[in-house]
Amino acid sequence: MKQIFTYLLLSVFTLSAVVAQNRYDDEIFTEVEVTSDVTYGVNATVLAFSIFGEAIPEELKMDVYQPVGDSESERPVVLVWHTGNFLPNVTNAAITGTKTDSSAVEICTQLARRGFVAASCTYRKGWNPLAVTQPERALGLIQAAYRGVQDGRTAIRFIKKTVAEEGNPYGVDTTKMVMWGNGTGGYLVLGTNGLSNYSEIIQTSNPAGKFLLDLDMNGVPETPMVVPAYHGDINGEVLSVTPDDAFGLPAGDTTTYPNHVQYTNDYQLTVNVGGALGDISWLNDQAIPIISVQSIDDQFAPYNDGILRVPNTGDPIVQVQGAQQIGMVQEASGINQPWKDFMFNDAVTMEAMANAATAGHPYYEGSYAWKSPNNSGGEDEGVVIDWWVPTSLSPPILPNFPNGVPWNQLPHPTDDTDMTSFHEEGLELNENMSAEKARANIAKIMDYVIPRACITLELGCASVDVRDLLSNDLVELAPNPSRGNVLINSPADQPMLDLEVYNMEGRLVLTQRNVNQAQYSLDLASEMPGMYLVKIYLDEGVVVKKLIIE
Repeated sequence: MKQIFTYLLLSVFTLSAVVAQNRYDDEIFTEVEVTSDVTYGVNATVLAFSIFGEAIPEELKMDVYQPVGDSESERPVVLVWHTGNFLPNVTNAAITGTKTDSSAVEICTQLARRGFVAASCTYRKGWNPLAVTQPERALGLIQAAYRGVQDGRTAIRFIKKTVAEEGNPYGVDTTKMVMWGNGTGGYLVLGTNGLSNYSEIIQTSNPAGKFLLDLDMNGVPETPMVVPAYHGDINGEVLSVTPDDAFGLPAGDTTTYPNHVQYTNDYQLTVNVGGALGDISWLNDQAIPIISVQSIDDQFAPYNDGILRVPNTGDPIVQVQGAQQIGMVQEASGINQPWKDFMFNDAVTMEAMANAATAGHPYYEGSYAWKSPNNSGGEDEGVVIDWWVPTSLSPPILPNFPNGVPWNQLPHPTDDTDMTSFHEEGLELNENMSAEKARANIAKIMDYVIPRACITLELGCASVDVRDLLSNDLVELAPNPSRGNVLINSPADQPMLDLEVYNMEGRLVLTQRNVNQAQYSLDLASEMPGMYLVKIYLDEGVVVKKLIIE
C-alpha cells in the first residue's frame, strides 16, 4: 500500500552557510512517498510461546520512505530501528515501540526529504524482564538482542536482493547503507556492528563470562546463554531446529528461518541514539564506524560502563557499555579519523565537546554527549525524540478492548499507587511534550549525524566536501616545535583565505578570517604547551598541519 504525504519544506542548519539548497545537507524535497508493510523476511518468534508452546513464524515488515520527484536512481539507504525494550507496545510499559513511532516516522521523513531512502523496520520481540533471577533476565535479553541482530542482517540482505532481483524498486545504492537505532534499536544496531562471530558472545571482557550460565551450580559459569543449534547462526542464514528440549524450547522446534542468504551482511555506517553495546570487546575488530548520540545521564542505558536495569523495577540485568566507552575505543583505533581530519566547529559539535567535559572525559569525535536541562521535577529527560496525542488509542488490548484505550486513560503498570495513565507516566521524562520539542532535538541530531555520514559514505555534500583536503606539504609552519610564535607560508599563487587552530580536545582556540596573503604570523604564545591542529583554507581546498607548542 502506498500513501503520499506532503510536508512544508524546512530549513536545516548546516556546517557552512550556503544560499542554495544542497542534497543531503538540506531538505530539498517537499513530498515523501511511503510504501507500507513491505515484508523483508520471515523468522521464528517466541513472543506467543505461552500460547503455542513453540516458536512460530513471523513476517518482518518495513515502511520504505522515498523523496517524490527525485531524478537520482542510486541513493544511500538508512534502515531505522525503533525503541521498545524488545517487547510489544503497551506490554513494554511505554507508548513507543513500533515502526510508526513518531520518532521513527520523523527521522525517516526528514532523511527522505534530504534525498536518502529510509526504512522503518520491525524486529522480533519477546523476553521476560520480570524473571526472578539476574541470570534469567540476562539470558532473556541477550537472546532477544541476538534475534535482533539476525533481523537487522536479514533487512540488509533484503535491500540487496531488491536491487539484484527486483530491478531496484527503491532506487538505492547498496554500497552506501546505514543502520540507525533509537533506544532499544540502538542495542540492535550496535550488536549488528560489533558481533562478527558467535564466539564474541561467550568471550566477553566487561565483565568476562557475563553471557554464560552456571547450570551445575559449582560457581563457574560454563553454558552459553545463546547456542546456535537452538537459536540459529548469528546472521540468521541457517535453518535451525532444536535437537532437544533445552532452553525451555521443545525438541524439533524451528527457531530460525533463512532469508536471502546469497547476499552479504556488510554495510557502511552505524548510528545509535541511545541504547548500548552488549560488550565493548565486540569492537576489537571493528570495521564500521559508529556515530553515537546518548545522554550523559541516560536513565535507561549506561552512558559509560554500568549495569542495565529493568525499567520500573530497577532489577539488574547485565553490565553493558555506552557512548563514552564506544568513543574511547574508536578514538584508540582511529576509525573516527576521517571525522577528526575535517575538524568540525559547528554549534552542535561545540555543544558535544562541552557536554563531554561536563561528563568528565575528552571529546571523542563521533560521540555526541547529550545533556538536557533538568525539568521541573529535577529529572534529566535524556534525548527526547518522541511525542504522542494523549487521546489517541493504544494497540488492541484483548479481549476487553479490541480497539485499544486512549493513552490518557490507560492505567500504567507502575509499582506505586498513584494510578497514573500511560500519558501521565510519559510526561515524567517528557515535560511539555510536543512535536515541536521532539523535532528540535531530532534537528540537532541530524546536524551532528548528516555531515559525518556524508564523509563516511562519500556523498560529496556541499558542507563537508572531503575532496577539498589538500596535501599538507603545500603549507609550511616554522619553527615547529615552537614557543607559540609561528610563521605560516603558503604558495605565492595560493594565498591563505582563513585560518583555524584547534587543540587536541577539538576545541577551537583561534580563528583568523580574510587573511588573503601567502605569509602570516601566528601568535599562540598564550596557549598551553601541547599539540595543536592548524586548518588553513586555500582557494583550492584545505590543508591541515600539526603544530607543537613547547
